[in-house]
Amino acid sequence: MATLNFSVPDDVKTAFNRAFAGSNKSAVVARLLRQAVEEHRRQERRRRAIERLLRVRRTMKPFPGSAVRAARAKGRP
Repeated sequence: MATLNFSVPDDVKTAFNRAFAGSNKSAVVARLLRQAVEEHRRQERRRRAIERLLRVRRTMKPFPGSAVRAARAKGRP
């Protein structure tokens, strides 16, 4: 198992110690780190998906307003 050293503001350390008193703080930090890594991965996947959509959108020709209105009208009951 690896050891990490981080500097955090005193108020964060105090709040963490209070919130997780009696808990395995190493396990709590490991879980939080895993969540942060997964969130970062999700954000990266979203960023890449948005880039792909925008790239495709730039190559598409716009639909005339009349075609959009007709499609809306057709889709309504």
